[in-house]
Amino acid sequence: MNNLSEEVKQLIIETLDLEDIEPADIDYEDALFIDGLGLDSIDALELGVAIKKAYDVKIDNNSDDSKKHFYSVKTLCEFIAESRT
Repeated sequence: MNNLSEEVKQLIIETLDLEDIEPADIDYEDALFIDGLGLDSIDALELGVAIKKAYDVKIDNNSDDSKKHFYSVKTLCEFIAESRT
């Protein structure tokens, strides 16, 4: 899952145009929203679209599970891995 986490970190950076951030700057388990990386709801929408396109996964935007999946790089990677099987 290490390669997947690096891919997801890079996808976050590219999708959201985070110019001053490197993949190593994003902690695997830190929150992506509010605390941690400090992303907002607009970032969540953009990131959701990018994840759908890159990994061909279905994301229910209105579910509590989606919020859990997008908590951190770790939870995103787990969601992507589960969705691929």
